[in-house]
Amino acid sequence: MVDTVAYERISARLESQHVTLVAVSKTKPASDIEALYAMGQRDFGENYVQELSGKQPQLPADIRWHFIGHLQRNKVRFIAPFVHLIHGVDSLRLLETVDKEAARAGRRIDCLLQVHIASEETKFGMDAGEIRELLMATDTGRKLPNVRICGLMGMASFSHDHLLVRREFQGLKSLFDDLRSGLMSSCDYFSILSMGMSADHETAIEEGSNMVRIGSLLFGVR
Repeated sequence: MVDTVAYERISARLESQHVTLVAVSKTKPASDIEALYAMGQRDFGENYVQELSGKQPQLPADIRWHFIGHLQRNKVRFIAPFVHLIHGVDSLRLLETVDKEAARAGRRIDCLLQVHIASEETKFGMDAGEIRELLMATDTGRKLPNVRICGLMGMASFSHDHLLVRREFQGLKSLFDDLRSGLMSSCDYFSILSMGMSADHETAIEEGSNMVRIGSLLFGVR
């Protein structure tokens, strides 16, 4: 069940802060997405390729679909024709696959590079050195003309230690700023810092996030 009161409150606050809200609709039916769509929401996030590919044809064409899960290279082709933003590019090989499938679809696909900032080893992402190596290897993405590297994404530790979570967000913001003033200084589209979910999005925004991924606060606990 969609919490329309929570949506109105959260979306109004984020709009005033110039933060993009990605409504994480994974496991939720198309009817729930339609309910938020009717209220003006256009950015929706999905974690699984099969689920996203099934929902996309059922829903309005102007929805901006964000793929926010771990993306396998052999599944890129299923979302390449329509995905708006891929949040979790965690290797050069994946970025090269997205470039190839985008070319086949006749598109340029926007991507975020995923940075591993959490204490849990189970989370995906590259470290700062690997991010810089990727950008140098691709000439900040110019050698892959069918993708556009638009910023960074990171997931903080699942922890009640708020200082730990804040430090992780601060580290990602520092890397983002360094890249914007260095390697990516000539790319005006390198502008997205996606960090923060339902439990920690307020802290993320305080530390510089301009895109948050919120699910349970809008759609209820899964």
